[in-house]
Amino acid sequence: MGQKCMTDNKLTAPAVHSLDSFSLSVPDVEEAQRYYEAFGLDVRSESGFLTLRTFGDDHIWAYLREGPAKKLLSIRLGIYDRDREALASRIDDVRIAPADGEVNGLWCQAPGGLPIELAVAAKSSPDHKPPFGLPSGFAQGRGAAPRSKCNTVRPRRLAHIALFTPDVSAAIRFYTERLGLRLSDRSGDDVAFLHGPHGSDHHLVAFARSPHVGLHHSSWDVASFSDVGMGAMQMARAGYAAGWGLGRHVLGSNYFHYVRDPWGSYAEYSADMDFIPADTSWVAGDHPPEDSFFQWGPPPPDDMARNYELP
Repeated sequence: MGQKCMTDNKLTAPAVHSLDSFSLSVPDVEEAQRYYEAFGLDVRSESGFLTLRTFGDDHIWAYLREGPAKKLLSIRLGIYDRDREALASRIDDVRIAPADGEVNGLWCQAPGGLPIELAVAAKSSPDHKPPFGLPSGFAQGRGAAPRSKCNTVRPRRLAHIALFTPDVSAAIRFYTERLGLRLSDRSGDDVAFLHGPHGSDHHLVAFARSPHVGLHHSSWDVASFSDVGMGAMQMARAGYAAGWGLGRHVLGSNYFHYVRDPWGSYAEYSADMDFIPADTSWVAGDHPPEDSFFQWGPPPPDDMARNYELP
């Protein structure tokens, strides 16, 4: 992976350290609540929004509000207070007015028009590779529990977000040169994956080419390979069987199952993604399409890369 690792994050150049949250409008918040509760998230109605948390953690990972159509409204990226001034100077020419009148962060516009808030926040991306494993066994020598005794799969955190963008190379330049993220891997001008230099998963943000901006998927970390498969079954029982998986990605190496939401995006159960420690010398690759999507799994749906959001 790399040769050099500096454990003191204070020595890292000013940069985004975490994906803090995203904001989304949906045409039916009641259906959104059913979907994300079935997925295993802590969904609450507050201050005109639905908020998404993982159980046992009060961090708000997403804000959903009702609108005429599904639309990615903005993303919030976490920064350190010591980096605020330096990052503000980098985005000075693309600053925009805060969304909804909020003034707590630095707001800018990414290529394609997506609003981004840079907010001083605690680091929510991991500092080391999270534990991963297979259940050791159920009881009496049996490796699998009966379905009636299986626990609900509950994700541990928001792992990354995958965005549609009209120009993948322009997005790479913006997020690396302006916001300090680093390229992990790409496949030409079709897809790209970026990580945080303070230590993060293989990607906090991913990009896929589309004529306009939108949300492809949100990805949620779970603790085991079994959780990925059980999560898929959990969603199918709730009426959300459409999606893609079970499989394993090449870039990032994570096991995955994607569940289609009612509006054409996906939520992904993800486990065992590659981790890039703080200031590691990771060499980014440009991979051919056949080596950049998945190592094994069923064929993806024909419209897996379609952007259903309106421009």
